[in-house]
Amino acid sequence: VVSDEIHNDFVYPGFEHTVFANVDPRFAEFTVTCTAPSKTFNLAGLQISNIFISNETLREAFQKEIDKTGYDEPNALGAVACEAAYRGGQEWLDQLRAYLLENLNFLRAYLQEKIPQIHLVEPEGTYLVWLDCSELGISGKELDQFIVEKAGLWLDGGAMFGPSGADFQRVNIACPRATLELALDKLKAAVDNLG
Repeated sequence: VVSDEIHNDFVYPGFEHTVFANVDPRFAEFTVTCTAPSKTFNLAGLQISNIFISNETLREAFQKEIDKTGYDEPNALGAVACEAAYRGGQEWLDQLRAYLLENLNFLRAYLQEKIPQIHLVEPEGTYLVWLDCSELGISGKELDQFIVEKAGLWLDGGAMFGPSGADFQRVNIACPRATLELALDKLKAAVDNLG
């Protein structure tokens, strides 16, 4: 199992993140756990990540494959930034988490007050938040077109995650509140013009 734990640092109060390999001690034997400072500390451009493999045989096989790619050594800037983020970034991360929670609360209140047809799917963590748009009466490609063409937004259409996502859109709340409010104002205007 390759377990992508890249959003593990973004957990809202009252919830706890459990790494897949820790769910059961046996799971660590067949799990490749992937984390990175890229989401948490906005270091994606530095192309640095962490890969944890407890099983020595699996780890050696993985290393052999990585060696073949020619990308087996991290760049120096990425390694230094990763260490600096993990050693000295706690205060920044705490402030980021607080800001994300405020954005989540703002999003929830805005939807309830101004766009009650769209419902927040309450997240336990991450800054990628699902919106249930089923009450709009449009779904799939039509919903995606509505979001782009009528609201002037570029969200992640839920249909790309499978048929059960056709009524959903995913919004990134890791932005300035003014940007989030502008996006919600555009969405409200589009929804108001639906009927």
